[in-house]
Amino acid sequence: MSPKHVPAKPPRWQVATAFAAIYLIWGSTYLAIRFAVETFPPFLMAGMRFLVAGAILYPWSRLHGASQPVRAHWLAATVVGGLLLLGGNGGVVWAAQRVPSGLTALLIGTVPLWMALLDGLRPGGMKPNNGVMVGLLLGLFGIMLLVGPGKLAGGRQVDLVGAAVLILASLSWATGSLYSRRAQLPASPLLATAMEMLAGGALLLIASLLVGEWARFDSSTLSLRSWLALGYLIIFGALVGFTAYIWLLRVSTPAHVSTYAYVNPVVAIFLGWAFAGEPLTARTLLAAAVIVAAVVIITTYRARSGNGTKTAQDERRISAKPRAKFSSRAVPQLLDDVH
Repeated sequence: MSPKHVPAKPPRWQVATAFAAIYLIWGSTYLAIRFAVETFPPFLMAGMRFLVAGAILYPWSRLHGASQPVRAHWLAATVVGGLLLLGGNGGVVWAAQRVPSGLTALLIGTVPLWMALLDGLRPGGMKPNNGVMVGLLLGLFGIMLLVGPGKLAGGRQVDLVGAAVLILASLSWATGSLYSRRAQLPASPLLATAMEMLAGGALLLIASLLVGEWARFDSSTLSLRSWLALGYLIIFGALVGFTAYIWLLRVSTPAHVSTYAYVNPVVAIFLGWAFAGEPLTARTLLAAAVIVAAVVIITTYRARSGNGTKTAQDERRISAKPRAKFSSRAVPQLLDDVH
């Protein structure tokens, strides 16, 4: 490639702003989810969030050059959207009724652990090296420290049912993330994201109907705080956050962009403490440090094992391919965020 075709390096302030967006916005979505489900039924709220965001992002991506998706693209997007949004984000919004937002973020932050484990178990997957194994064991210890016997300060103990649902949600998210690497998705990552939002949002609304949320729903009980939280999740969590994330994958390396997974749980813990009165104890902070350290170790050693000989330019070239670029989200997450 001749120098005149090399994309200009973006200004540092733009890169810093985009990183701040995925660090702070995605870290804050857990608190926004908690506020939203105070009066919204969880599956209905999540379904509305992703359908609206997808309905905005889909025509926008098509108008900006994305090709018309084919049936195979929709089938793949439905599977990915089901695993990430129905299984992953659906578990998050349901558990948000029982588990503090900061602890929710910590448990969802374990997605890289499950991805490393599942990838090692599947045929042809990347087997965990010694560093990854240390990270896996450390992460499991952090989870046990967080949800094991003993009460947190404030006289409350982690709800075991809610914690179990969050772990299952993390597994669903990890499975969807791995599948998305090889799924037949559109070349445009924004279009693929929009299609997953639409498919996952529709599945969430069906789940809402099946569990009886529509029959019990009374719009007069919705609070202003829940409406504002839903708007925040749509505009900032789904649209601004993902736009910044996909842009960063074009101008930075996947290893740098994936650092959001280290920061989001910490942001969520302190926001929950500051704005929702959630307990911030030595045990919570220790568990957070252990889990974040485990995620750092796993992502670092997996990057060395898979891309140890690649340059930053190689990483950017790889991230420009639809599957690698789209699937580099370690979690939540896709939307919701998992995240």
